[in-house]
Amino acid sequence: MYNFSLAELAEIVGGEVFGDSTFVVTGISTDSRSIKSGDLFCAIVGERTDGHNCVEQALASGALATLATKPVSGNYILIPTNSDPLDSVIVAVGLIAKAQRAKMADVSVIGITGSSGKTSTKDLIGQVLNTHGVTQAPVGSPNNELGMPLTILSAPTDTEYLVLEMGMRGLGHIKYLCNIAKPNIGVVTNVGQAHIGEVGSMHGIAQAKGELIESLPETGFAVLNADDPLVRNMQELTSARSVTFGFSDFADVRGENLAITQNGTYTFDLVFEGKRVPATLPMLGEHNVSNALAATAVGLISGMSLQEIVSALEQTKQVSKWRMEVHDLPHDVLLINDSYNANPESMAAALKTLVSIPRLGRTWAVLGAMHELGDVEVSEHDRIGRLAVDLNVSHIVSIGNQARPIYLGATQVLNGDGESVWYPDFAQASDYIVNEIQPGDVIIFKASRAEKFEVLAEDIESRLVAKWTSKGSSK
Repeated sequence: MYNFSLAELAEIVGGEVFGDSTFVVTGISTDSRSIKSGDLFCAIVGERTDGHNCVEQALASGALATLATKPVSGNYILIPTNSDPLDSVIVAVGLIAKAQRAKMADVSVIGITGSSGKTSTKDLIGQVLNTHGVTQAPVGSPNNELGMPLTILSAPTDTEYLVLEMGMRGLGHIKYLCNIAKPNIGVVTNVGQAHIGEVGSMHGIAQAKGELIESLPETGFAVLNADDPLVRNMQELTSARSVTFGFSDFADVRGENLAITQNGTYTFDLVFEGKRVPATLPMLGEHNVSNALAATAVGLISGMSLQEIVSALEQTKQVSKWRMEVHDLPHDVLLINDSYNANPESMAAALKTLVSIPRLGRTWAVLGAMHELGDVEVSEHDRIGRLAVDLNVSHIVSIGNQARPIYLGATQVLNGDGESVWYPDFAQASDYIVNEIQPGDVIIFKASRAEKFEVLAEDIESRLVAKWTSKGSSK
């Protein structure tokens, strides 16, 4: 965080200082347990905890002052509450981040959105740019009205590239984030059915994602997926220069001659302006190659050569948790924890990745509910079950009441070569999988965030390791 005096912060957020207004804040935190000396503690009122009750702990841990909506101990900035649905302190954090962004005139800010692949693309862009200059790209998905501003405020003063993920739950959310971040490069990965329950249609989702592209300055760049018509058409929303990526012949940055390796990763030719360079991506999933093409486009815009980008891509890895996370278990069992989130498009991509991995064993898809689908919830779960059968997934395990249509859809089209089962809870599903899985099998876990499938994946991993090792400990 850049340094701000309490007086400066009070002016930024429209508050009043109680204490010494000349004190200088050097950091910001919303968690009283992780305060550093000189931090401004943000007393957010959440569903479970009121941050105002944690002020004493924050001050004891070194907080210099508190950003609050009611009087508290120590130095504090008192801000008025407002009618905004966001907590007033969260709004104030956004204003402080906006003020810091205004000081970052020479920093290239890359905003990323899309229905799926945002975080993986953010991670790839961050790793590619980090070989070219000082890059700030957060781990995980801090992409909302609090997480994204905190990412800006966590940027060191020598940052050259700031990579920000932008999520949405409806119209206006990305516009709000862009008003804070002022991105000069905007990346849209795809438009899918995530949040269709809130927005109502694919075109509504495209409109919401397009707010990123509409925010770009004339001197900026729109990096758009050529393979998705709804994304490609966003070129019409901006006077910034557009650079497209994808597998289509007309994409500016293209991937050609895609081939899967023995361990399930990919090789391909990276093509741009008549130049062709062989590339390797050490990640599972063809969709990650598309994400790598987006990262390539950002690298090129930032002054990197194709060869520099290829060298960077070869060293990339999965950074954020539970996204195509590979675990090698005893007896050549491959467990893929892709449980962070799910929508119909990412679920389909996960199934295609599962069956593409060159293994002699059987394939297991352990699937849970996809949320926020509105009126298409049942039909989309049914479709995923049928798709799993079409792809010849050996074992389809659906868990939870909302995921039951996956099981029903699969059983409607099974021809005897595979198996579809449904369980109401983790315990019964875990017992079944641990008892039935065999050496050489590949198993993937996928569901929406609220389903907490990472818990199931970790439980099954530990049980299989215990089952197959003499001491019951991990390898």
